[in-house]
Amino acid sequence: MSNPSLSFRFALFLSLSLTTSSSRYTPSSFSTLKATPSDLLSLLSSKSHSSRVNPIIARELNSCFKFLVPFSPILNHSPRKLTSVNLTAPIYNYHMLNDFVLWPPESVLELARLAVDSGGDPAAIQRLLDPTVIPVPDVEGSKKQRCELTRTPYGRRFIHEELNLYLKFLFELIVARGPSVGLDVSLDRFDLFHGHLFLAVDSGRLGILFHAKEYPAYDKQVFPCNMGYCQRGTNVTYDDSMNLRNILWLAPLPGDSAKSWVAPGVLVVLDARPSGIIYRDLIPDYVKIARTIYEDDLGETVVDVNYLNVGSKTSDYQIFIC
Repeated sequence: MSNPSLSFRFALFLSLSLTTSSSRYTPSSFSTLKATPSDLLSLLSSKSHSSRVNPIIARELNSCFKFLVPFSPILNHSPRKLTSVNLTAPIYNYHMLNDFVLWPPESVLELARLAVDSGGDPAAIQRLLDPTVIPVPDVEGSKKQRCELTRTPYGRRFIHEELNLYLKFLFELIVARGPSVGLDVSLDRFDLFHGHLFLAVDSGRLGILFHAKEYPAYDKQVFPCNMGYCQRGTNVTYDDSMNLRNILWLAPLPGDSAKSWVAPGVLVVLDARPSGIIYRDLIPDYVKIARTIYEDDLGETVVDVNYLNVGSKTSDYQIFIC
C-alpha cells in the first residue's frame, strides 16, 4: 500500500455491497439534520465556536467524543518543555501529561500559530521539514510481504527536534490512555502506526487524524475485505473496537493577536458506532464497514506522520514524515 489512508478506500470501494449488508444503519432512527466536519471541529474549540452548532447535532456529536485528555475550553496558557516520551518516567504525572496536550511546548504552539497565520497553507508547514531524505527500512517484516506502509519509500523529519519528539509523545499517549475509553491499541504495522497532519477547514487549525486498527484480519463473516500484502499476518481482530479507530489531536487554536489563544489542545477518540451521528454523517457509505473518517474531510492534508518500529532485535520506533 503506497498510502495507508487509501488502503481501506480502495479495498472497500470494491466491497460496497458487503459494506451495505453488514451495517446496522437505520435512517428512520435519526433526524433529518446532518452533522458536518465543521460542526465537529467547532465543538472542540471555544465556547463561542461551539455555540454556533445546532444543539441537537451538538448533543449527538458530544455523545461520540471519548476524551483521552479531559476536555476544557478554559484558557490557562502554561506550556511545558518535553524532554522524554517515556510516559512512566518519574518526572511526569497524570496532570503533566494532560498539560502537554492542552498546552504543548512552545515549538508546537509556534507551529500551530503558523498554520493559522499562513491562512491554512500546507507549504508553510512543509518548509519546516529537514530536507534530508531518510529511507524507510524494513518494518516488522513488511518488505518480505511486499508491503509498502508509507506514501513514499522515504521520509523526513522536522528541523526542530522537539516537534519530532512531540509526535512520538502523541502516539505513546494514545496507546497508554486508549484502554480508559475501551480502545486497546498496539504500536505495530497492522494497528497504530500513522496519522495525517492537516489544517482544519475554515480556521486553519493544526490537527492530526490518527488511524488505529489499520489492517484487520480477513474474516468471511464480519470483515470480508482483502486489503492486499499489508494485511498478511495481521493479528488485528475486527470487533467493536473498530468503532474507535479514529483518534483526533488538535493543537491549541490561536486568537487574532500575537499572544492570544482561543482554545487549548484536544486529544479525543471519535466513536463511530453504527447508532451514532459520526457513523451516519461523517463516514462515507463505501467505507462504513471500516469506520474510517478521512483527513481531507476535516481540512487540507499536509503530510503523513508515521511512527515505525525499525528495530531488528529490539524495538526502535522512529518518526518518518511523508
